[in-house]
Amino acid sequence: MKLGLVTYNMARDWDVPTLIAHCRATRFEAVELRTTHAHGVEPSLSAAERQAIRRQFAGSGVRLLSLGTACEYDSPDPEIARRQIAETREFVRLGHDLGCLGVKVRPNGLHEKEGVPKAQTLAQIGRALAECGEFAREYGIEIWVEAHGSGTQLPQNMRAIMDAADHPNVFVCWNSNATDVVDGSIRPSFELLKRWIRSVHITELYNEAYPWRELFTLLRELGYDRYTLAEIPGSSDPERVLRYYQALWRELAG
Repeated sequence: MKLGLVTYNMARDWDVPTLIAHCRATRFEAVELRTTHAHGVEPSLSAAERQAIRRQFAGSGVRLLSLGTACEYDSPDPEIARRQIAETREFVRLGHDLGCLGVKVRPNGLHEKEGVPKAQTLAQIGRALAECGEFAREYGIEIWVEAHGSGTQLPQNMRAIMDAADHPNVFVCWNSNATDVVDGSIRPSFELLKRWIRSVHITELYNEAYPWRELFTLLRELGYDRYTLAEIPGSSDPERVLRYYQALWRELAG
């Protein structure tokens, strides 16, 4: 396993050179760039700008692993859902140009209060993911669907989404949610999704409410050799925090 960083809170205000410098100093090996944040890596970049970003990461020792989008496919409005698929395609093209491995997408909730049956929404998300996965395969990009959103983050609902997607280029981003935990264990939740896990978001490793040691044990049992990406709050002393985090991670992953 390797350690990387999600630029969701920590690093949200850093430009690309600052991001690379902090990751190099603290031995974080990869980054997932969250859309809308200060690094400015968005589909609106020109071809020349994309190549400039790619060159900054090349040889830096920090991998530009993935793009963290807010694309979601659960809307009951078909036009909104189609726009989200179209936006995903733009991020896939961007990811290809930047040399990324994956594009992270998400569900963001159910719509039962609006009269839409849960099963209908889960199937709709799955179909959209299959369409995005097929498009992304032509660009050599994986689609990672984050376990996210009220109701949709539940492992049994994520399993229904993945069964509906049924596509060899659509995978799961394990998100380390409190709802994974059943009677103090995440094993039952993990078993539902483990065949698809290709990315992992981790949060505060000191928080004993989540069974981190069990998660790392399950990942080792799975033979997981990809990245665990820290999604943690920012700090006025980021390198100090990242070094502490790295030490905690090494103890769990070792």
